[in-house]
Parts: sequence; structure tokens; C-alpha cells
Amino acid sequence: MLFSYQYVPHQMEKMQNFINFIFYQVWCRAPKCGVFNLALFDANPNLKEVMTAFFYSDTKGGDFFYGSVERIYNLFARLARPEIAQFKRWYQANNDIKGICANNPALHIARYADVLPAHPELGKELAAFFKGLYSSELLGLKALKEKICNIDDHYNNFMRANTVGKCPFCGITDMQGIYHTKREAYDHYLPKALYPFNSINFHNLVPACHHCNSSYKTSKDPAFTPKDPTGGMLRRKVFYPYANPGHKIEIEIRLKKSDIDHLEPDDLDIGFGPEKLNEEIETWKDIYGIEKRYKAKCCGESDGKYWVAQVLDEWHEDGRTPADYLATLIRQTDKYPFADSNFLKTAFLEGCSRIGLFNVIAEEA
Repeated sequence: MLFSYQYVPHQMEKMQNFINFIFYQVWCRAPKCGVFNLALFDANPNLKEVMTAFFYSDTKGGDFFYGSVERIYNLFARLARPEIAQFKRWYQANNDIKGICANNPALHIARYADVLPAHPELGKELAAFFKGLYSSELLGLKALKEKICNIDDHYNNFMRANTVGKCPFCGITDMQGIYHTKREAYDHYLPKALYPFNSINFHNLVPACHHCNSSYKTSKDPAFTPKDPTGGMLRRKVFYPYANPGHKIEIEIRLKKSDIDHLEPDDLDIGFGPEKLNEEIETWKDIYGIEKRYKAKCCGESDGKYWVAQVLDEWHEDGRTPADYLATLIRQTDKYPFADSNFLKTAFLEGCSRIGLFNVIAEEA
């Protein structure tokens, strides 16, 4: 990704705290705690209030939550001690989003594909529960909202702290911010369709533009390479969305011809750096189709070809040279790299300059 988000603490994090309690203090203790009952939640009064409200309610979301917690408890009660220990390792690893992104070899993460072979019934119940946690039917219930607030409030606070206004995964699409009446969707960075235990962990929930979330990433797994022809998959590094300090992506664009009017994506080569982030960059390019999207933008009539026209207009109308224009743009890019796609615009126009495009046109004029 082009830049990292600032993580914003919020009351919504209480939902993950509730799930932590349910997992460690209720499910993992099921083999020795007997019949499922509300007393199991005595040590967490806020959660007990929620569970009690759901027990007596007739809401779909409440029935789903209470019923799922009870069914999974009964399935955990059948597990042996080593199996409980394995689930604890999986749970801890799957919620260490930063460690997963860094490909920490000590973390033994688990996907549903890893859980289901040994625990088919429990795996299905876990999938239904963790996929359903992030639903308005549940999060919108009064009993829960009183404890954790709501996701729209989280989004507003988040955007007040993260003011770039562009999607960090592509840098070219505007994000709905605090002055909009709608909000962007939260991407499950590790897809909830593939991974249990972290669907309501806000370190795994990342606002992204519609194109990055729904058109490109979809349910791709950033932690693993795509399947090779033999069916194998390997772990890989990926940018952590809330890294602090962040990073800076370097982009260099090389043109194979100077005929801008007929420029097509195959006429461009794009290099990315720095080299020390090569593995993360390759994952980013794969997940979000970055190279193809950037090439398409550079070849667009209202983007790359218009950028060239801007340089020539500055040179022709105002008596300024293309070099003057580029010098000004570079200063603007240093201060506002993502405004008007400056990070890409500068790289493209520098590529045009290197191939002699502006010199040729100046001589013709």
C-alpha cells in the first residue's frame, strides 16, 4: 500500500474484548465447566448483560449470537486438552495481524481449511459465528450498541485522524470522509471468509475504496501466494495497514515510445521500490492489480495524456519551460503526494521527459 493508516482506538474495540472473553474464559474452559449457563459470564458484567438481553430477546441477531456461543461451547466441551491448546495457538496467531503481515514464522495461523478436516462440525459453527459477527442485524442491536457504540461513529473518528482523503491501497480513488453522508466499507484484510477469530478485530478492519475492496482484492488472501500449478501455496509478507512508522513507495515509469496520442499500457514499464520492501510490494501489486491500474491511468485521456497537455500549456501559454513545470510539480508532490495523483503524475511526466518528449515538441514548435 502507498501509505499506512493511523490506528484509532474506539469503544467498538470492546466487541473484540467480548470475543476474547468468550473464547478463553468460556469456550476453552468448557470441558470442565459443565452445562452452558449465564453464570459463565459473571466475570465480565457488561458481556453478561448483553448475553442476558439476547437470551430473553426475540431478535434474529440476538438469537444468532447467543445460540452460536452456546453451540460452540458444547462442541468445545468434547475437545481434549491438546486440542484446546491448538485452538488457543490459532486464536492468538490469527489476531496478531501485524505479525502475520510480517510473516512471523513463530505464528501458526489457521484458515477454515486448516480447522475443518479435524473438526468439521466445530469448524462450520465457528465459520457461521465469525462471519456473522460483522452484521448490522447484530451490531445494530440496542443491547450491544449501548456497550460498544456503532461502526459509523468509529468511521467518523477514524477519518478525522486519517485526513489524506485517498485510498491508501491505490492512491487514485477518493475516500468518503467526514463531510460525506456515506462511508466506505471496511475491508477484512485477512478475509473473514477464509480466517476464523478476527472478523471484528479492528486491526484487521481497514477502510478501503470500493474498487480496491470489491473489484480487486475481494476474498484474495494477502498472507499466501496464489496457488501455483502444483497446487502449493507459500506464506508471504504484506504491508501492515497500521504500521508506525510507515513507508514510502518509490515509482519510476519508463516509456517505450513518445507518441502520447497513441500510448497504450504495453508501452509503459513501471518500477517500484525501495528494494527492501520488494516482497510487500509484490503482494500489494498482486492483490490490488496496481501495475495494470497505474498503466491504465497514465494512458487515459483525462489523466496521463491530460498531464502532458498541462506541461505543454504551461510552456506555451505562460512562457514557462517543461522543466519549470516539473520542478514545481515535484515540490507539490513532496508536500501533497496523493493530491491529484501527484505521486503517479510526477513519475509519468518524468518518464516523458527522459524519453525527450518535451524537447521534441519544443523543437517542432
